[in-house]
Amino acid sequence: MPELPEVETVRRGLQPVMEGAKIVVAEARRPDLRFPFQPDFVARLQGQVVTGLGRRAKYLMADLASGDVLLMHLGMSGSFRVIKPDNDAAPGEFHYPRGKDTTHDHVLFRMSSGADIVFNDPRRFGCMKVIARNALEDEPLLRGLGPEPLGNEFDAAMLARSCEGKTTSLKAALLDQRVVAGLGNIYVCEALHRSHLSPRRIAATLSTRKGEPTDHAKRLVGAIHTVLNDAIKAGGSSLRDHRRTTGELGYFQHSFKVYDREGETCKTPACGGTIKRFNQNGRSTFWCRKCQK
Repeated sequence: MPELPEVETVRRGLQPVMEGAKIVVAEARRPDLRFPFQPDFVARLQGQVVTGLGRRAKYLMADLASGDVLLMHLGMSGSFRVIKPDNDAAPGEFHYPRGKDTTHDHVLFRMSSGADIVFNDPRRFGCMKVIARNALEDEPLLRGLGPEPLGNEFDAAMLARSCEGKTTSLKAALLDQRVVAGLGNIYVCEALHRSHLSPRRIAATLSTRKGEPTDHAKRLVGAIHTVLNDAIKAGGSSLRDHRRTTGELGYFQHSFKVYDREGETCKTPACGGTIKRFNQNGRSTFWCRKCQK
């Protein structure tokens, strides 16, 4: 499933053609994705100006002039395609040729900017929902989400407070969207490796007995910031379904230190350990036993 960097990459690709533009035509070409479209889904979108395009965790959020918000989630295989009159421009370095099969083009937005925005989702685990902005705090899809890992409020002290007393593993705590929103398996593995912390470490060790952040917490927050920012600059990681709105691949997967590198030599200077993989809470964990403690 796309994680925070992939969703942020998509947001930045859609922003130039959505923000400040009117949704001239909205089409829902089937009755549902992960769950049914609202009966007034199209009516609440058509004719509305998109005043801003943001992101909360792994959700895209388009603010509308009406006071509504269009909430969008990519699911497992969802992607947005931007079609512009000048689409014959040369593709980028990491261009991935898109197929011409439009069978899974389920939603279309024709914008006053001249662009058509198409949402394609073969597995239909994505979702879209129109919500009144003043009702966002009560929205079940958003309620309970933790802080944004790239937000100003997310620091070592906040992470330490969230993990205080937790007997679960550090990796499980980081994947808990109530602790921090938007992190997934790939970037948790990478951040733990860069901070030299074991995925099996008890989460409570990020906090002292007085509730203050330990050096472990400070290292981990720094690694989370670095990994996410580097991944966003690289356009995310393209392992299976992720594509940018232009059809280009993200390429952060070429910078992985541990994820999907089982059996390779650890890239930590002077370590010399071997990357191992084990199953943890139903997911593959990649780590170096020698330098992650």
